[in-house]
Amino acid sequence: MEDCFRSKQGLCFLLFLCVTDVLCVSIHYSVPEEKKTGSLVANILKDLKLGVGELSARRAQLVSETSKQYFRLDTHSGNLLISDKIDREALCGQTEPCLLVSQIVLQNPLKIHTIEIKIDDVNDNDPKFFKNVFQFEIPENIPPNTRFPLESAQDEDLGDNSIQNYTLSPNEHFRLDVESKTDGSKYVTLILEKALDREKEPHLGLTLTAVDGGVPQRTGTIQIIANVLDNNDNFPEFTQSEYKAILKENCLRDTLVSRVEARDLDFGSNAQITYSFYQIPEKIQNLFHLNDVTGEITVFGEVDYEKETNYEMTIKATDGGGRSGHCKVLVEIEDVNDNAPEVSVISINSPLPEDSPLETLVVLFSVKDQDSGDNGKTFCSVDMNLPFILKIATNSFYQLLIQSPLDREKVAEYNVTITAMDRGSPRSTSTRVIHVQISDVNDNPPVFEKSLFEMQIQENNIPGLLIGSINAVDLDTNQNAKLSYSLLPGNIGGGPMASYISINSETGNMYALRSLDYEKIKDFKVTIKATDSGSPPLSSDVVIHVIITDENDNAPFFLYPLQNSTHPCNELLPKMAEAGYLITKVVAVDGDSGQNSWLSYELLKATDPGLFSIGAQNGEVKTRRPLTERDTNKQRLVIAVRDNGVPPQTSTAMLNILLVDGFTDPYLKVVDVRQQEPEDEGTLTMYLVICLASVSFVFLLCIVSFVGIKMCKKDHGSSFIVAPPHFPPAIPENCTDSQSGSLSRNYQYDVCLTNGSLSSEFRFLRPLIPVFSVADPNLSVNHNSSSISQDHPECLDDNNASEQVRH
Repeated sequence: MEDCFRSKQGLCFLLFLCVTDVLCVSIHYSVPEEKKTGSLVANILKDLKLGVGELSARRAQLVSETSKQYFRLDTHSGNLLISDKIDREALCGQTEPCLLVSQIVLQNPLKIHTIEIKIDDVNDNDPKFFKNVFQFEIPENIPPNTRFPLESAQDEDLGDNSIQNYTLSPNEHFRLDVESKTDGSKYVTLILEKALDREKEPHLGLTLTAVDGGVPQRTGTIQIIANVLDNNDNFPEFTQSEYKAILKENCLRDTLVSRVEARDLDFGSNAQITYSFYQIPEKIQNLFHLNDVTGEITVFGEVDYEKETNYEMTIKATDGGGRSGHCKVLVEIEDVNDNAPEVSVISINSPLPEDSPLETLVVLFSVKDQDSGDNGKTFCSVDMNLPFILKIATNSFYQLLIQSPLDREKVAEYNVTITAMDRGSPRSTSTRVIHVQISDVNDNPPVFEKSLFEMQIQENNIPGLLIGSINAVDLDTNQNAKLSYSLLPGNIGGGPMASYISINSETGNMYALRSLDYEKIKDFKVTIKATDSGSPPLSSDVVIHVIITDENDNAPFFLYPLQNSTHPCNELLPKMAEAGYLITKVVAVDGDSGQNSWLSYELLKATDPGLFSIGAQNGEVKTRRPLTERDTNKQRLVIAVRDNGVPPQTSTAMLNILLVDGFTDPYLKVVDVRQQEPEDEGTLTMYLVICLASVSFVFLLCIVSFVGIKMCKKDHGSSFIVAPPHFPPAIPENCTDSQSGSLSRNYQYDVCLTNGSLSSEFRFLRPLIPVFSVADPNLSVNHNSSSISQDHPECLDDNNASEQVRH
């Protein structure tokens, strides 16, 4: 039944290996202990059926189950060599066979081979007795064939190298009896062959020699001193021949293990019993303490199940007469879950590229627990929120694989906490933190803050002026995030863009290569390309809208009156005009924009400053008061127009206004232009002085004139024809603006005055209202033009003038 159960276990284990796709093969070797470092154990290539160089190609590793590495693997030759001196006795003690188990781990594909190396014993230890001298007392009345157990020698070697025989020095009283225990060890008994006589020989000295079976043989000796006593015919006897106790490991010191009890029928000192350990190794004496009076066995040292699972000891009870009895105490050690699982990392792939495919091996590690049973069964886990998954390779090997795509820009490194837990009660847990770094891959293009940037630059800039700076961000690192900026081809104002704008490839600073003029180019768009230094490089574009701001670099320009002619511009003003009469409208423009083109008009200078006004915003020139006879027939105005820039720019224009009696030829008064030339401000003072001097003369002249007028019957006519103003009796409603005083937009006229001449020409262009003349119908008058010469004035006689007045 048991064989069937083991067969089923073997099938299940084989099925498990097939599922995990990892084949584990066991290979057995043997090597004697105490061999020199570097000695060859075996060549594993043939046993593993591998070719030369395959161990290196598959990254073979030798993993030992012990904390100390006694062997090393030469991956080039396949030789398994001794890396440290091996002492079988220190490693395994009396355990047989002494095996060192290691695993050879091959990758790509993963395959694990188990190597069991048996350590053969070498006769390198002498038999040893616990004491150098063994004394015991023998009553003289002891009958022959009485047996006296002696202390056995200890030999740490095994098999033939252990103790094979004991010899006793020649004597006539004792002989030696050697017997074997169930475990193969030998114990020796001293048998009395001839009765003792204390009076002849109170002390007997013997030499006991222990001989092992090694080559060459090794021996150990002990001196036996027998003291002959008086009669004590009762031996101490234990209540039980064998005591059994169960003890948990790691129990506290002075914990009671067992209590033995012996009795003696003798009386007095022969009945006083003392207890002692008998023929036990030193390690048991270091672990347990025996009270020689009470027989209580207590814990003295640290009990570890992983070192020894049970102990067997012999207790000797000796009475006061030297008689003794013996019993056995068997102590079984129970395992306690006092060892946490140990996580050993075999290989780790770090840094790990962020574009690594799924199922890529990240970490290969093993887990061991020195406890037994459920206390030694382990299982592992990792955090669930990581892009990794844990898979079992074999019973103790685990693989950490990639289960979801990695992104270094989101998480650049992971601290993977591997938790190993056993199935004991209570459970023991251990953790191992593995640092896995993610290396960058150029998978992110440069990113600008926005797709369209606006920058401003003032016109008339200095060539090489910094317009602005742009910056792109690349989420990658190192070379993949190093950006360079470039200007994409294009045209600005019919010329190549590169002749206007340049960009620093490293900093992203944009510069204007030439001076810009707002009046020619108000704005333009530039496309900038940012490229990283990855392989392959990634790039992105952004549009820069460059707006040129206006500067007040253009002075206002007069459209009317136009100042580019050598002839002055003259306007006609009827003398009958009332205050607020619109004479003309000054029009100026400015090539700038915004507030730089807001114009305001101002009357800088005038022949009669109080007669005219100009609208600051609309430039309309109007009369401020009605005209009088004293007003000069020709008025000269200097008009300034100023923009609103900083600093403001100003232009001036000159406007001549002629005072006339009417707009038709017969009533146009002759105006002497030469007499109305503008006077210099420097001569104004001289004129005032002359006028003041003339006042007295005029006063006297008036008195004389008054007398002359009385005397004169006939009044002399003036040198000019007095023609009352003649306007059409009615003006259509749609041809004038009664409120503003402006001339009708449909009433168009041109005035042309010849410089240096008194003749003038006034031409109506198809007037919208009829023109009626009060002149003599027989008088030939040209309604399109009339001229009056200043040198030869043409005068009308009094009759014609009176007739015109009557009409």
